[in-house]
Amino acid sequence: MIEARRLHILRAVADHRTVTAAAAALYLTPSAVSQQLTALEQETGHKLVERGARGVRLTPAGEILLTHTNAVLAQLERAEAELAAYSTGEAGTVTLASFATGIGLVVGPALARLARTAPGIRVRVQDAEGDASLPMLLDRRIDVAVAVEYRGAPGADDDRITRVALYAEPFDAVLPVAHRLADTERVPVADLAKDTWIGPYPGNPCHDVVVLACEHAGFSPQFEHSSDDFRAVVALASAGAGVALVPRSALVGMDLAEVVVRPIDGVAPTRKVFAAVRHGAERHPLIRPVIEALGEAAEGETPGHAPIGTERRSS
Repeated sequence: MIEARRLHILRAVADHRTVTAAAAALYLTPSAVSQQLTALEQETGHKLVERGARGVRLTPAGEILLTHTNAVLAQLERAEAELAAYSTGEAGTVTLASFATGIGLVVGPALARLARTAPGIRVRVQDAEGDASLPMLLDRRIDVAVAVEYRGAPGADDDRITRVALYAEPFDAVLPVAHRLADTERVPVADLAKDTWIGPYPGNPCHDVVVLACEHAGFSPQFEHSSDDFRAVVALASAGAGVALVPRSALVGMDLAEVVVRPIDGVAPTRKVFAAVRHGAERHPLIRPVIEALGEAAEGETPGHAPIGTERRSS
């Protein structure tokens, strides 16, 4: 008989590629993870992982088991959801991770809605970058992730998660007031090819959006200054240190007196924001109202932030 907790460990090792990283995510010791993998191999009668200089990879037998693991764990999530529904599920705690502007734009309003419609549900919010919340979700450290599309993100067809698209928002050009394009109504990205750039660090989903926009315009941006805090990005642009592309919602409430903010000419670079839960958990009576409240908050967005359709996986 295969134990479900060992399947969790197998998936964590497959996701993190090293025993040490998987152990840290699961709050276990590396030796405990290794012992559980050995026990799983004994239960299945197959070698499931191979260790190498670059970490751990699954064997063909391990890949087969991983496919079934995703289905089994999703079914367990559904079972928990139905049991919670049976016992009314009117009160409890849901842990949610979101990047900062997502918290301001949809999470905060969603919490206000829940306070009125589901007062028994307590949501514990954690600030996490747009690419960090999905690994937290898969490691079961949180229940709901508000995340951003990025290169390498689990897609809508990933059988580990269910995604609900929330909104898409454009990036605007942020220029020093003395910039040669400051009087331009709309800024072509290609016209910034020779400028010094300010932007997030590589790995941040917004960095990917900026780089792809520049690549589509025919050049690679020369980043001279880096910060994941858009207030710092705007401050550097105010000092004349360079130009930047910034998500529109990140500029709300900032002091923009020393910069010029202009929309992009043509198709603007856009970040797509979605909520995600582990596949099967979308039916949980505590999680479902949270997802619905996030969707309602996104529908009430201000102009310039367009709600987008859902990407629900059917079970």
